[in-house]
Amino acid sequence: MTDYSAIDFSPLEALSDDEVVTHSPVRDVRLPSGNVLALVTLDNGRDHTRPNTLGPATLAELGRTLETLKKRATAGEIHAVALTGKQYILAAGADLSDVAKLPSKDIARLIAQRGHQVLGSLSDLGVPSFAFVNGLALGGGLEIALNSTYRTVDASAAAIALPEVFLGIIPGWGGAYLLPNLIGIENALEVVVSNPLKQNRMLKPQQAFDLGIMDAIFPAASYLEDSLRWADGVLTGRVTVERKNVPGKIERLTKWPIAVKVARNMLEAKIGTVPRSPYVALDLLDKAKSGSKEEGFAREDEALADLITGDQFAASMYAFDLVQKRAKRPVGAPDKALAKKVTKVGVIGAGLMASQFALLFVRRLRVPVIITDIDQARVDKGVASIHEEIGKLEAKGRLDGDTANQLRALVHGTTDRTEFADCDFVIEAVFEEVGVKQEVFSAIEKIVAEDAILATNTSSLSVAEIGTALERPERLVGFHFFNPVAVMPLIEVVKTDATSDAALSTAFVVAKGLGKNAVLTADAPGFVVNRLLAKVMGEAARAVYEGTPIATVEKAFAPLGLPMGPFQLIDLVGWKVAAHVQDTMTRAFPDRFYASENFHELAALPEVVEKDKGGRVTGWTKAAQKVLVTDSSPVDADTILRRVQDGLAQEIRIMLDEGVVPAVEDIDLCLILGAGWPFIDGGASPYLDREGASERVFGDTFHHPPIRGIGG
Repeated sequence: MTDYSAIDFSPLEALSDDEVVTHSPVRDVRLPSGNVLALVTLDNGRDHTRPNTLGPATLAELGRTLETLKKRATAGEIHAVALTGKQYILAAGADLSDVAKLPSKDIARLIAQRGHQVLGSLSDLGVPSFAFVNGLALGGGLEIALNSTYRTVDASAAAIALPEVFLGIIPGWGGAYLLPNLIGIENALEVVVSNPLKQNRMLKPQQAFDLGIMDAIFPAASYLEDSLRWADGVLTGRVTVERKNVPGKIERLTKWPIAVKVARNMLEAKIGTVPRSPYVALDLLDKAKSGSKEEGFAREDEALADLITGDQFAASMYAFDLVQKRAKRPVGAPDKALAKKVTKVGVIGAGLMASQFALLFVRRLRVPVIITDIDQARVDKGVASIHEEIGKLEAKGRLDGDTANQLRALVHGTTDRTEFADCDFVIEAVFEEVGVKQEVFSAIEKIVAEDAILATNTSSLSVAEIGTALERPERLVGFHFFNPVAVMPLIEVVKTDATSDAALSTAFVVAKGLGKNAVLTADAPGFVVNRLLAKVMGEAARAVYEGTPIATVEKAFAPLGLPMGPFQLIDLVGWKVAAHVQDTMTRAFPDRFYASENFHELAALPEVVEKDKGGRVTGWTKAAQKVLVTDSSPVDADTILRRVQDGLAQEIRIMLDEGVVPAVEDIDLCLILGAGWPFIDGGASPYLDREGASERVFGDTFHHPPIRGIGG
């Protein structure tokens, strides 16, 4: 058993010079019964845009506060302790801003041990402790509640979660032990493992209550008063707290190991075995079924110290910083004051992609949206599709009836393009062929106002070439979405030599209005994401042509930790699209990109690959085997992986030298947001530095020093 009181935490506190300290002032509240409750309010003195966090200095102060309250409880001065937060926020978890400064694994272990010492004392005050979860409670914020005796939650709280696995670590301040013993293994697996891997899904207050994480839920208008009254009821015995999900002996003996085994199989099928934190979390949850709390906390200490000093966490923090900061302040975006106000949007096309655009624009911008196509039947089908999607959102409760009707009324379809005359922003979603796009833009330019912005969603064609058909090419900007449009958060904003600052500014402002992250890219073949995916897919195609079995090729890509293998990705985006992108890239850079006629042959088939239940590609269909043309010189998985690593390092270096994006951080941001590349790789560049590909290809690294864990 670890004696936390005997540990010297001064080396940890020495690293907190620039910490924004969350203070823990106390006020006594006399309850209706006459009992006195000491109410601790966590507050860093900033507004809600800067959440409370739990750094070394914060924990030290909170520890002293709780020590004082324990003495007061012993003296009979107080009968309960409660923790709550400043308005809208309990705490957003540990302060991870200085983790990169940690000098050793021993110091990293102190982070876990300090959290356990301070938060763990909430169950050892001599009086009941209450967590009044009045707002955002993530990671260590939720673990404050889990370490408390009782918990209430504000029904309007923004989010409740243990997101650590998303960042390459584990809940290390009691969450991995306390949660499964509070709500059962299956519910705990959902919160600790599954939700973080589903794009960091959070719980709503009602969900947290239904799962049994919270004991009571109260409306925002009277939350603190209701919580105090409820706490008084618990203290006097008037309120009985019932916890239905607490696991019993039968669950621990039978259901627990089965649930863990199912979860492990699911993880291996969906994410492979490269990410460490989900499996470490799984092991901790498994072991939580038996043994003492002290043993559980000691396991968390070691697991957190190990992960927090590793390469995957270092890359994850780099990626997290990109998504949280760089993505919100796009490099190269002109002054937003130059943007044209968009009061009406035109969409050229009425197919699937066009309908997705129209739905997104009308939902997010709440302005009239007009779609057009070559005949009325296609237009009517497009409008019907949009209305149907609005209906689905209404049925799910994501839109109320009035809003749904308003959105339907804002969408209009027509074959008369003169109705585009008052559109401020027009985007095309037509066939991926330069001549077709030139034709529709040339026609629409004669109709719209001189300052209307034209946007092309091309995935790989030259925006400048498309613009040669325009009288005013400066109004044209690339505006490349990723599929599915409603889900993927990236838009590549493409600037040509002619693009005006007004057009560029409008594109960035519109992207933000759509709830997307925009990254500026030059008008280069494939821009960023498709150029690098073409490199990946090309190497997969090359290996197949050489005669390598598809299972070997898929296996070769596993160490990258990508969300799916190359052929699973191709099957998702479509073999015709993949063939088109590969052709575009090989025309532009025939010496560096590979395209195979196999792609075109396979694109003509209804089904190309066979998959297992997890969606992983296991082989070719019989039809595909008949049309595949292959050599008889297969290569091994290591050779394929090295080709991919070196090819990516070379291409990224060239893109930076060409000025395709302002910095390597923008390439990583595009891969994370546009292609779902994992945080544990940091996108691509930290991984390539770590694997030696950068040194092999150009004799240097992308980052100085390389982004690695302690001692890496």
